[in-house]
Amino acid sequence: MTEGAAPGAIPEPPEPPETHHPRALVAVLAFCGVVVALMQTLVVPLLPHIPELTGATPATAGWLVTITLLTGAICTPVLGRVGDMYGKRRVLLISLGVLVLGSVLCAVSSQIGVLIAGRALQGAALAVVPLGISIMRDELPPVRILSSVALMSSTLGIGAAVGLPVAALVIEHFNWHTMFWVSGALGVLDIVLVLSWVPESPLRSRGRFDVLGTLGLTCALVALLLAVTQGADWGWMSVRTVGLLVAGVVISLFWGAYELRTVSPMVDLRVSARPAVLLTNIAALLIGFAFYANSLATAQMVQEPRSTGYGLGASIVVSGLCLLPGGLSMVALSPVSARISAKHGPKVTLALASALMAVGYAVRFFTSHELWMIIGGATVVAAGTAIGYSALPALVMRAVPAGETGAANGLNTLMRSVGQAFCSAAVAAVLANVTFRAGGRTAPTLHAYLLVFLIAGGAALLALAVTLCLPGRPAEPSERAGRRAVGAGTETAGGGAVVTGTVRKP
Repeated sequence: MTEGAAPGAIPEPPEPPETHHPRALVAVLAFCGVVVALMQTLVVPLLPHIPELTGATPATAGWLVTITLLTGAICTPVLGRVGDMYGKRRVLLISLGVLVLGSVLCAVSSQIGVLIAGRALQGAALAVVPLGISIMRDELPPVRILSSVALMSSTLGIGAAVGLPVAALVIEHFNWHTMFWVSGALGVLDIVLVLSWVPESPLRSRGRFDVLGTLGLTCALVALLLAVTQGADWGWMSVRTVGLLVAGVVISLFWGAYELRTVSPMVDLRVSARPAVLLTNIAALLIGFAFYANSLATAQMVQEPRSTGYGLGASIVVSGLCLLPGGLSMVALSPVSARISAKHGPKVTLALASALMAVGYAVRFFTSHELWMIIGGATVVAAGTAIGYSALPALVMRAVPAGETGAANGLNTLMRSVGQAFCSAAVAAVLANVTFRAGGRTAPTLHAYLLVFLIAGGAALLALAVTLCLPGRPAEPSERAGRRAVGAGTETAGGGAVVTGTVRKP
């Protein structure tokens, strides 16, 4: 017992060890996040050519994107929970290994089935981002946490923005398999860097892994996301689409009832139902929706032929380069977001981000006629996305115990992915149905794109409204004291002491 302590008092746990190279740790984890996010958009410029390259139908080729969404949505919260229980660095390395395996499969084959399997493995690696955020919370000194987590969260947008032009350049000048060899090599480099610079987190969550909860979550997500992503092709009122939606809802209800009864749930629904967590996840879904509309609409709009009256007839490379300034703005603005959060709180930061995205779509609505105006509007939306993505994990971390950081941030990342899935379905539906004949082909009208901007801007405004409903910053001790409380297995951020199952491994 500490000298002078009251009899029977619980001794204060020792300070968590801090890495001797915090800058290297942040740089390595952020690089891992960029590489993983880049995989999500890597094949988008290739999709129109997949049928002739593999003999697959266009619908089957679309699975190269859909499957990464499904596996990413499933594996992100699951591997976040596994990392909390068995070691975040260990699970991070496994995720990167899966990414390398998926890249190699895609690099060595032109069979559509093998390509889909490889893309499924690449999508599973999306869990790297919440795992990296959790490691940063455990290992970095408090003064560095906000800025580092902001950068890590922004890598989802940075990688997606950079992936399109890079993939387009590779496809135009090299064999298309080259981009998968490059992605595999980047994955191997990530593994080496993690082994060299990232320590294993000492924090663990007690309990047994929730197998039934994991299966229930997987089935519910697969049913719901399949219905959303394939509804346009199958028909929104078709038996398959409606059946999957109904199945997803029913499974979700049974899964929720089971999770509330089990001792060590896959997702702690009681914590997730707190207003601070629930509203943050809803905002994440809406911001994910608004962000993805920017990428989808920009890349397609500038490639529309001039015969449409509004299209610019740009190449795939040019369309990808239109998003590059937005990616660079994300890199520049993540530390700005952290400073705003440190001074005014992440709630203010997220509100500012949502408002900025809405302004960006207003710009896009009125100025989508010249290339520089399109790039300017897209960059404003990307800037708002960077600030928003940087603030979301800060809101999550202050509302959950440290032992649940991986799972909680995994769920938040999942909500962004779900938002992107809904956005993809909405954009596809609008552009496929609001059309006219131009130059001997059917093309979306300008009003179709303007409608997309209105919908996405509306999603950003809804995110702003949800953010304003978030509880104010709780009265809590300093970050250092909070880390000590977490080490003792006590949570104070939600108001009142709640015993958690967090332990520190020697």
